[in-house]
Formats: sequence, structure tokens, C-alpha cells
Amino acid sequence: VQLVESGGGLVQAGGSLRLSCAASGFTFDDYAIAWFRQAPGKEREGVSCISNLDGVTYYTDSVKGRFTISTDKAKNTAYLDMNNLKPEDTGVYYCAADSSGVPRMTDDQTWYDYWGQGTQVTVSS
Repeated sequence: VQLVESGGGLVQAGGSLRLSCAASGFTFDDYAIAWFRQAPGKEREGVSCISNLDGVTYYTDSVKGRFTISTDKAKNTAYLDMNNLKPEDTGVYYCAADSSGVPRMTDDQTWYDYWGQGTQVTVSS
């Protein structure tokens, strides 16, 4: 099982980035996918999640209207489109997968079975 994030980088406030999470080794269509982030000195927090079963999505309040989560089942890949980025969005972004298929908007990392290695996002002011 592998989740590999990419797409992070350095961007100015107000800019955009698209993160990708390439999945392999499990039945992607049956899993819920989430994005978490961890800022320096802070706990890891849930950002967004999606069900591959019915497409329902959830977002933490601070990113609503700016971030969009999606998946491409043909490519076994999840995405996080991030617009109007703010310095407080800086952190390492991780994707995670849960075998129940039920997306859970939570900071509880134990809900999710598999994790990627993370990709750094830095937003300058």
C-alpha cells in the first residue's frame, strides 16, 4: 500500500496550488480519502475528506470556499485544489485513506488506515 503526495511548494499569499495523492496497493474506489496538515509546532489537523462511494465532501471551516477536494478513480489519485492561500495554510500536507469508505472530518489520525509521507506547502506573506 502506498500513498504518494506531490505538488507542494512555495507560493505567495493569494496564490494557488494543486496537491496530488497517488494511491496504489488497495482498492481506491472503496476508500475514503482525507487531507491533513501539520504546521510547525502544532498538532496535525484534518483539512478535508471525500467519499469515493458517493462523492460527499467535508471541509474544516478555515478552508471552506478556498479548497476543493476531488478524486480521479481512473488514475487512483486524489487532489486538493487550494486557492487564495494564506500564510496560516503553511504546513506539511498529508493524504490518508480509510477502508470503511466513510469520510470523517476529524483531527483523529487513528481513523485513517494508510498515510502518505507528506508534501510541504509554504505560503509567504
